[in-house]
Amino acid sequence: MHRLFLSSWLLLAPLAASAQDAALRFQEQATRSTNAEERGRAELSLAQTFASEDLPVSALVAYARIVAAGPQHPAYLQALEGLVDMQERLNEQNLVPNLLDKAYTPEARDTWTKLPREVLARVNYQLGTIHHRRGRLEEARALLEAVPADSRVYARSRYLLGVVLADPKFPGRPGEGDALDTAALAAFQAARDAKGNQLGLDEVKQLALLGLGRLHYGRHEYPQAITAYEAVPRYGRFWDQALFENGFARFQDEDFGGALGSLQALHAPQFEGAFQPESWILKATVYYYSCLFDEVKTTLAAYEALYEPMAKQLEPFTRDEDPLSAYNLVSAENRRLPGPVYLWIHGNERIQDVMRMVTQVDAERRRISERAAWRGTGLVQEAVSGLEEVRATLTQIGGRFAHSRLLEAAQNLRTFADQAEIIRVQTALDEKDLLLAGVDQKALLKTQSIYRPKMPGAAWNYWKFEGEFWRDEIGYYQYTLKRGCPAKPQ
Repeated sequence: MHRLFLSSWLLLAPLAASAQDAALRFQEQATRSTNAEERGRAELSLAQTFASEDLPVSALVAYARIVAAGPQHPAYLQALEGLVDMQERLNEQNLVPNLLDKAYTPEARDTWTKLPREVLARVNYQLGTIHHRRGRLEEARALLEAVPADSRVYARSRYLLGVVLADPKFPGRPGEGDALDTAALAAFQAARDAKGNQLGLDEVKQLALLGLGRLHYGRHEYPQAITAYEAVPRYGRFWDQALFENGFARFQDEDFGGALGSLQALHAPQFEGAFQPESWILKATVYYYSCLFDEVKTTLAAYEALYEPMAKQLEPFTRDEDPLSAYNLVSAENRRLPGPVYLWIHGNERIQDVMRMVTQVDAERRRISERAAWRGTGLVQEAVSGLEEVRATLTQIGGRFAHSRLLEAAQNLRTFADQAEIIRVQTALDEKDLLLAGVDQKALLKTQSIYRPKMPGAAWNYWKFEGEFWRDEIGYYQYTLKRGCPAKPQ
């Protein structure tokens, strides 16, 4: 009788008193009860109360404690479902995938099959993301393929499946490369074709186009790569990346004018502040292959003026390996890093996710501490302690990622500076060879005319670029080039 009464009280307490009072009672019962089932139900009710009180991180922490206890906990499956719900509510990309991966034991797997279909789909997707990050590609494939077509994360899972299958390190390559590429193409296309109530569908479709472009590029199918890159929506989140990669695809397709057109758009004022050092190396390379040596020198000079000071400014920050320092460096308003590098790191999705979650943690800590009904209680101490642990974990994750991006930026600048020097030396040697061969390159260039580029269709108009960037023209630039290379003897 006592047990029946207590169970009824746990169910009816939110109705009989305010949610804040209920939370206090649930926390007290979870702390003091010697009955495992009653204590477990109180822990679940406390997590659910946090969620209903718009304290999703606190709810996440409470659900995670239950999940960590294992399948023997009486509220294990409900807590697992609540944890996944909080992940979606917060759009959290770091903590929950790791928590699920840690809980994904042989003992738990059979239990998880009892979860609702959509919850299990989201669990499999989250596990697939963490397996992909850790290079466990075959396991990631199996998990992502288990996400059904009627799930809200189907499009996301198909995109990530394409990335996994196209990875050069996927087991079976190169022998099974064609079959894996075909499967990757189908996965990217499925992400593009997905409809209905899908999470982040517009963004996923853009990413799928980038995935298609990269896969075709890797297969040397440059026209198909160009088609995919040019389908990425103008001024969308990933448009600048598509312009950059399209420049490479057009260059490899020997459309030098098209390559320069993509880079012209990328260097428009709308992308001022972007960290794109390789784009200038590609531009110099295009001119080099056309034997337009003056343009090569001008481009390399522009690269050096823009990026050499950045390389020197970055040096002190690459030596400090403290994750917290790195996180604070990129999470606060920039005053010390080169602007483009700061924006490149600060705007990264993983860093943005950490910063957003830290802001949420701080807001919840204030709200919990300031609630009069909870002040001075064990609930506040327990909840705040959990939030502080989450904050410390997040800043460590963000700091490690920020530091790795700082190192990557510095290494990129060193690599591209070396490439610029190689192009500069080779340009000087080629100029010398032409001079020794008696070739008058200026006279050769004077014999050539610049023609309007071919129009894609009757609805298109041609406007000569005269130094002004018009919004409706960016992304449609096409150069026509002279060629300073002497004809090779037949």
